[in-house]
Amino acid sequence: MTTPTPSNAAEPQYEALVRRVAQELAAHAGDIVILAHVDPDGDALGSCLGLQRALRAAGKRAQTYMRLPQYLEFLPQDGEVLDELHAWPEDALLVVLDVDNNDARRVQGADLGRFTGRVINVDHHGTNVRRADVSLVDPTQAATAGMVADIADVLLAQAGAAWTPDIATPLLTGLNTDTGSFRFANTTPAVLRQAAVLVERGAQLAWINDRLSQNPPRYFALLKEVLGSMTFSHGGLIVTARVDSDMLARASAEWDDVESYVNTIRSARGTELACLFKDYGTHVKVSLRSRGRVSAQNIAVTLGGGGHFPAAGATVQAAFPEVQAAFDAAASAELARVGLNG
Repeated sequence: MTTPTPSNAAEPQYEALVRRVAQELAAHAGDIVILAHVDPDGDALGSCLGLQRALRAAGKRAQTYMRLPQYLEFLPQDGEVLDELHAWPEDALLVVLDVDNNDARRVQGADLGRFTGRVINVDHHGTNVRRADVSLVDPTQAATAGMVADIADVLLAQAGAAWTPDIATPLLTGLNTDTGSFRFANTTPAVLRQAAVLVERGAQLAWINDRLSQNPPRYFALLKEVLGSMTFSHGGLIVTARVDSDMLARASAEWDDVESYVNTIRSARGTELACLFKDYGTHVKVSLRSRGRVSAQNIAVTLGGGGHFPAAGATVQAAFPEVQAAFDAAASAELARVGLNG
């Protein structure tokens, strides 16, 4: 049996919970259903796919249900990820990754109201309320994929199975995307060590980066629209941009093309917070990125969402002007809290 290498390895509780999750998975004889959050990112898909492949290597029946964004379609093989679970298998075990399983609004792929079995939740969000039968929640982790890698270490060793590039690659994808390709402040020495181990196990970092960097021509047509919507406020500390359906139509683009734009505007010099409004008409999705002095999470929670200190989001059921005003108030309060009164 190998020993997991979590970022907070000095805390025995984490290691004990990693082993408990692996043991529950190994002991379950039935189907294992794997879910993550709506609008899945690289960490959500990478965690699910890495765990699913590890479970199958250990002789388990596991299936991920998720509506894939186009920019991540390169990662799974045919049939590995299905859109939606329509009927729960008898005696199924549910694993919810990268999101609080108690928030049915944020879990995608199945009707949680019809599930009565055991739930394992693995997550790194500080807002997680830990109501699963087994909760492995650690906000100090850079990505859920790193936690899944620790679980896979134990699971594969118990089954006498080996790590493969197919297991390591999606987990490295999760680490890569949630650290901004290892550029964000959550890129700790432990994260880099874990990434190195995954590369040693065959994870294809260059391939991941190459595929993530590819965009269709419509992406660039829409980028012109997004850049044209940029505004600076609070003395240049906050940069915002907006996308709506008319802009998508002019660019012949889709909502999937929008995901990375918040990181694009985040690069504006002198800003502390970037906000991208995705205006669907009936509601607005807010994506937030902080440079480190203000909490994107605090603002998102005020708007009814959640996330991390540097990266967070919310979905607000209101028209854009109302959401914009609510964001401005929440952002002003957060700037004042940290002494930045731009």
